Amino acid sequence: MKYYLIATILLATNLFAGSIYNLKPITITKDIHCVIGDLNPPTKQNNGFVSNMCYVDIGDSVVVLDAGPTYKFAKEFYEVIEKDYPNKKISHVVLSNFHDDRTQGASFFQELGAKIVGYKNLNDDIKENQSKFERMKMILSPDILDKTKLILADTLVENGYKIVGSKKTLEIIKLSAISEEKSDIVIYSKDDSFFFVGNIVFNGRMLNYTKNSNIDGWIEALENLSKFNAKYILGGHGDEYDKNSYKVSLEYLQILRSDLKQAYDDGVDTLDLVKAVKSDKFNYLNFYKQLNYSNIQNYYNQLEWK
Repeated sequence: MKYYLIATILLATNLFAGSIYNLKPITITKDIHCVIGDLNPPTKQNNGFVSNMCYVDIGDSVVVLDAGPTYKFAKEFYEVIEKDYPNKKISHVVLSNFHDDRTQGASFFQELGAKIVGYKNLNDDIKENQSKFERMKMILSPDILDKTKLILADTLVENGYKIVGSKKTLEIIKLSAISEEKSDIVIYSKDDSFFFVGNIVFNGRMLNYTKNSNIDGWIEALENLSKFNAKYILGGHGDEYDKNSYKVSLEYLQILRSDLKQAYDDGVDTLDLVKAVKSDKFNYLNFYKQLNYSNIQNYYNQLEWK
């Protein structure tokens, strides 16, 4: 009995000290590596890791693209980066929008001395949407959330801002005024023909059109993205990163806009709106039924209030 108790304690200690997130980066180019989040919403099982994040070697430093959902996630992410680049500092962390699954690990990187970079209205989005930062507290244990705190970006930028390294430059691009959120930006490495586009592109699961979204701006962003003809495009969710990975999001939004505008003009009863939007070809996406319904309701409400 004594030995069983000791073995149990040792096992529990090892689990506590070990990795929580078990991050396994994929390599997109020799200088760009990314971790792919779970397609589900935040749960106790995924500990809030539901979004894609990357790190880019720019020569004299490494740039991190999105900070993750918790302080502990950011710490484990940094340990992964250190294995690939043991002698390089993290100079910047770029936040692709204000969402909790992308921003709440930023304080860890700030402690390392990294600049926390966001679009010029990112901090305003954070301040105006405080309720969005409550969900992790309701889902995750205090142990997982230990040291997690919400901070504001210390470096607010506009379209065309460049992070210049000794061997490559990353550019922050604002593809439209509003897509899913006002603070949405993309990060472009011309040398790698690579875009990290955050929540402007979803793969494997249905996108989320919220009351803050703008359908014309979102479609504009995706159309502008296509003009770069980049070789690699990684969205905020899903493991696809080829040059066509944006097309599902674009086609869905185009159908949502055209069919729902027609339904609105025709005076279709609100109970029949789902039938009016011919989006069944996307029913293979995770959470299609739930999010397609809410997307329709949110956009229809916007049409009513125009």
